[in-house]
Amino acid sequence: MVSVWAFLVLGVYGLSLVYVTVYCLIQFDLLLHYLKKEPRSAQQDPQTNQAILPFVTIQLPLYNEKYVVERLLDAVAAMDYPTDRFEIHVLDDSTDETLEVVQAKVAHYRSKGIQIAQITRSDRTGYKAGALRDALPLAKGDFVAIFDADFLPDPGFLRQTLPHFQDPTTGVVQTRWEHLNEDYSLITQMQALQLNVHFTIEQTGRMKGGYLLQFNGTAGVWRKSCIADAGGWEADTLTEDLDLSIRAQLKGWKIVYLEGVGSPAELPAEMNSFRSQQFRWMKGGAETTLKMLPAIWSADLGWWKKLQATVHLLGSSVFLFVFLLGVSSVPLLFALDELSTLGFSKEKFAWFLTGLVSIGSIYFVGNVGASYPEERLGRRILRFLFRFPLFLSLSMGMALHNTVAILEGYRGKKSAFVRTPKFNIRGTADKLSANSYTRHRIAITSYLEALLSLCFLAAFIAGVAMGETTFLIFHAMLAFGYGFIFYFTIRHIRLK
Repeated sequence: MVSVWAFLVLGVYGLSLVYVTVYCLIQFDLLLHYLKKEPRSAQQDPQTNQAILPFVTIQLPLYNEKYVVERLLDAVAAMDYPTDRFEIHVLDDSTDETLEVVQAKVAHYRSKGIQIAQITRSDRTGYKAGALRDALPLAKGDFVAIFDADFLPDPGFLRQTLPHFQDPTTGVVQTRWEHLNEDYSLITQMQALQLNVHFTIEQTGRMKGGYLLQFNGTAGVWRKSCIADAGGWEADTLTEDLDLSIRAQLKGWKIVYLEGVGSPAELPAEMNSFRSQQFRWMKGGAETTLKMLPAIWSADLGWWKKLQATVHLLGSSVFLFVFLLGVSSVPLLFALDELSTLGFSKEKFAWFLTGLVSIGSIYFVGNVGASYPEERLGRRILRFLFRFPLFLSLSMGMALHNTVAILEGYRGKKSAFVRTPKFNIRGTADKLSANSYTRHRIAITSYLEALLSLCFLAAFIAGVAMGETTFLIFHAMLAFGYGFIFYFTIRHIRLK
């Protein structure tokens, strides 16, 4: 009976380890594409025809963003583009004083000759997707640029992106997210580490490999006719941007990703805002997987492109297997001796280090080799060597939270679009306490994270006592990751 139990635990652990490793190795293909040199002709950006500047509608969907909306409107109104060739639509679903702040700013810029309007709705039907959908018929532009409230677009944004629409098959141009507050805290540093990989290796690698890309919800431009051809904005998933991106590409439209064009934005600076963002992304990814995976596999794409698109959609599911990996490793620790008498060798786990090497290489290039700040290489390497192990640990600490989101998505459980509030946090001198958007409720998941932290700490101590080193580092990282997530969740909930 004990042997059956031991092999059952080994099976769960082994299956999870295989899934995570295969995912990492498939991601490595994107790194290989990223590192390929492009032909000289492909490296040259198309030039703007100054005599023909298309009319553009800039849409700013927002909801209760009183701390950042003014700086957003100031940045967008300062676009280096003729004022008679663009309009600004503030899609304001707010229910607090943001409405009055926007109203005053709109009046101010309208008096200066800017074509700007505040568009409100009586209810938030469809949330962000609904706001974009309902406002699209009001857009006069053939092209629609979208910015979330936490972004500060560069004045040259339109002149850098619009020339790429000279190709009539281009439906979307997406730019790279930059970070206004990367060094504010360990929480923002870890987010930046992951986003840097997505906006270098993943997006560029997919474009060079001819795979399906995604519009990231903001800091990009759509061809208006492409939105209509792909079926328009739909609110049946929490990741309406990923959903429409796939539908557009399956219709034959192309997404152009501009790694060299940065769009600065504020990262969530407190744990509960970060958690709500992650929950929305993870659950929405699962919802979009259920919705779009059948269409992808029935499309006229090569099998490898279909596989890459599948892995792209299933990316959030990695957290489910990371969670299973951690939980099953504790009983497996106590079953290793018995399994060894039955012929199992724990040295076989070494094969799976290829996944760690693969993902380490991806993150190294995305954060060191493709680093944009003017900083010495040695300093970038040292910073990466410090941050990457912490990133892995904190990512594992988010596994339970993200697993709940993923399972809700696959179960079809519907929930509201919970926006990620921003607080105009730029430097360490800015304080989180002076805000009215902080949550004040502790979820049951947080208590479970504390319990898991203690469980993995106990497993670490047991491993030391037994002289069994197989899971020592793994359990130490899990204990720290879950403990860190729990501590800052509670600490930030208590902010007033």
